[in-house]
Amino acid sequence: MSIDRERNHRAMASRLETARLLLQPFDPMDAERYAELIGERGPGARGFGTTTEGARQNIARMAQEAQDNGIGFLAIRRRMEGDLIGYCGLFVGRASLDEPEIAYELFRRAHGRGYATEAAVALIAEAAETGRHRLWSTVGIWNYPSFRVLQKAGFRRDHVETDSNGADVVYLVRDL
Repeated sequence: MSIDRERNHRAMASRLETARLLLQPFDPMDAERYAELIGERGPGARGFGTTTEGARQNIARMAQEAQDNGIGFLAIRRRMEGDLIGYCGLFVGRASLDEPEIAYELFRRAHGRGYATEAAVALIAEAAETGRHRLWSTVGIWNYPSFRVLQKAGFRRDHVETDSNGADVVYLVRDL
C-alpha cells in the first residue's frame, strides 16, 4: 500500500481477518442484506440503505469513498459460516481524515457474542498501521452496548455535545 504524501498515512487494508471474522468490502450482492440491517434501526432509519436499491447506491458510495480517502467501511462476515453480520469502518463523520471515527453495526441476532469488539479491535490495529495516532467515536448517550464495546477496545470518554436534534452525543477517543 502506498503512503499519501499529503496525509502521511497509507490506505487501510481492504481485508482483515480475526479468529472468527472476515472484514472485507461489501459486494453489490450484499445489497438486500445491507438493507435489512439498516431496516433494523426501525422507522425513520437514517441515510441510504433502507431499500435494496438505496443499499446498492450506499455500497457504491462507500467503495468510492474508500478509494478516495483510504479509509472506509468493511462488511463483517463470520469466517466459518460466511454470513454477513454487519459492518465496521473508519469515516470522517464528526472527526477528520487524520483522526477518523470508528463505527460498527451488527444484526441484532449477532449482538452479545463479542463480534463488534473483535471487529473494532482489528480495525483499530489497522488504523495504527496506516500511521494514524488517534481515533474517535460518537455515541448516543442511550447506547450502553456501544459504550461497552468501545471501553473494551480501549476508548475513553472525552466530552459530550448536544447535536442539532437536541440529543446528547458522547465523544470517545483512543490514542494509538
